Amino acid sequence: MDGEKVFEGVPDTTYIPLVARIYVSKRFPEYFCDKQALALEAHIPGGAIAANSGEYECMASVARSHVIDEMVRAFISRNPKGNVVFLGGGLETTWCRVGNDTAHCYQVDLPDIVAIRRRVLSQAANEELVEGDMFAMGWAWHVDASLPTLLVVSGVWQYFHEDRILQMIADLKAAFPLGELVFDATDTKGLEFTNRYVEKTGNEAARMYFGLDDPRDFAARAGIGLLEVSGFYDDARKLGWRLGLRTRVFMYFADKWGRAKVVHARLDGQTCDFLFTK
Repeated sequence: MDGEKVFEGVPDTTYIPLVARIYVSKRFPEYFCDKQALALEAHIPGGAIAANSGEYECMASVARSHVIDEMVRAFISRNPKGNVVFLGGGLETTWCRVGNDTAHCYQVDLPDIVAIRRRVLSQAANEELVEGDMFAMGWAWHVDASLPTLLVVSGVWQYFHEDRILQMIADLKAAFPLGELVFDATDTKGLEFTNRYVEKTGNEAARMYFGLDDPRDFAARAGIGLLEVSGFYDDARKLGWRLGLRTRVFMYFADKWGRAKVVHARLDGQTCDFLFTK
């Protein structure tokens, strides 16, 4: 790849999670290692994002990916020939980290983002890139809905209002009778902190709106059945003193107060007896 042109024309906001994954992969590879991200390090332009991405901000992004990776692996272990659909995944590289060759993977995003993925990321044999607006549901015909399907929405819904998200969940419920849903959310207090960070990176237009304070209440209104509600940092905090004091304090209270969470639910509304919150 031509290092000067790999990311030519790519919006800076696309780099935020990628910069974080590179940072953590280099410092804490035993906790999280993203080989695809590391291979792109030399090609990523510098700028405000790297300058304003401190240790905690990078760990927050990666800890979310770490938790979701484990949920994807667990789903595949139960459904080795099922589907895993990443909605609005941008340059997410979960499928490379999971390293599965039996399930079917679909990466759904807008045409310009899919074009960037084709240019900068390798594609697995069992991975399909699908162009489309995730809210419009035209992408769903690519996926065999008769198979168990895990739909992953990571780092996306925060940018939309709740009524639009509830309508999308209703559409997913209708399209995927055997579907499960994984998404991340921040509570309203945490959302204020996150908005300040995004503005520091120079992306004042990328404001976030959807905050989740009570997963049970939201699940009831959406008609979905909670399976898991996990904090971000249970495993990350095991890195202990290798993390800075600010990072350790922020992680501790983020989990203690439920600031950031990953929600796993069944679309058919049924719950199971292993619901837990870390």
